[in-house]
Amino acid sequence: MSLSTFSEIEQEIEKNFQQVVSWRRHLHIHPELSFQESATAAFIKDQLISFGYEHISSQVGGHGVIATLNGSEPGPSIALRADFDALAMQDEKEVDYRSQNPGVTHACGHDGHTAALLGTAKTLLKYKQHLKGKVIFIFQPAEEVPPGGAKAMIEEGVLEGVDYIYGIHLDSSIPVGKVAVGSGYRMAAVDKFAITVKGNGGHGAAPHHTTDPIAVGSELVNALQKIVSRQTNPLDAAVVSIGVFQAGHAFNVIPDKAVLEGTVRSFDPEVRKQIKRSIYRIVEHITAGFEAGYEIEYIDGYPALYNHPVETEQLSSLFNQLFGNENVEEFPVRMGAEDFSYYLKEVPGSFFRVGSKGDDPATHFNHHHPKFDIDERALLIAQKAYIQLIYSNLAIQGGKQ
Repeated sequence: MSLSTFSEIEQEIEKNFQQVVSWRRHLHIHPELSFQESATAAFIKDQLISFGYEHISSQVGGHGVIATLNGSEPGPSIALRADFDALAMQDEKEVDYRSQNPGVTHACGHDGHTAALLGTAKTLLKYKQHLKGKVIFIFQPAEEVPPGGAKAMIEEGVLEGVDYIYGIHLDSSIPVGKVAVGSGYRMAAVDKFAITVKGNGGHGAAPHHTTDPIAVGSELVNALQKIVSRQTNPLDAAVVSIGVFQAGHAFNVIPDKAVLEGTVRSFDPEVRKQIKRSIYRIVEHITAGFEAGYEIEYIDGYPALYNHPVETEQLSSLFNQLFGNENVEEFPVRMGAEDFSYYLKEVPGSFFRVGSKGDDPATHFNHHHPKFDIDERALLIAQKAYIQLIYSNLAIQGGKQ
């Protein structure tokens, strides 16, 4: 593929920009929760058919949709992934494309991920004669809620024959026009636990006749915080946080149970296992000391996201050429989680961030905020990044007429 052809592709991306924006806004108006995205999946499939794609699979791992683009010659297979589920939140923006589904909104940018990948699929199909290999477009449901959609799609064979995989996440903390890349562990593993302390309730004036689950639960909160500070190597990043402590209904009654819920974040797989063991051990011994009972529900969530060094270094080099060195930042290590990590455990690749923070303060809200929005120019950057990636790996040098 000649430089003039790639320049022509960039012009094609610019020409299709308003259509990509319209797709994003349609999805924003009609968001669907994880595992419920039937209309969203149908919309994606309809667009792919309208572009002219023939190799489309739907209902993969739930509501997943896959489209395959075969180049004119054999070569590597590269997968690109976008997620498309929304969050259980009320949309508080005052915009024409505000969510029409009460209590559900795209407050994390998944609508933008999907629109950008649709735009990429449309453009690349027009230039498939210049490609040597395959591009697999993965439209994935249920990223937000464990066990997530990635795992189910992998179990149904989405990565069979795939050599490399890449994905993006829009980022409202990064100015539009910039991208962030980084190798190694970049996002944490996430686990969830719920502890039910079983006590023996009674009158608040006679605590000696009770087994107070609130007192036991308070001891647990304090002890669980010390797993990281006193049982984990200070050089191994980890977090144990309690987000729920529920017990009782009356000020003068000691209840018979208390419920604690929390999350564990870590990177190293051995640290992850150690923390889980520590939680069980601490709960067992503290409740025994107070003669209380307990139940634990522990959910092993997404693994830590590990960007493969070779593929990530290639991305960095490509993006420096495409966007300029000043517009390529380091992907900061974060304790948030992402089920793209499942794909990267199976095949090499990288996950990178695309800035969506514009001059308008409306684009400055954090992800998962009820007023979250993006500078839609980020959709151009995402498409250019994807197509440069495909071009550098699959282009037939010199082009085909």
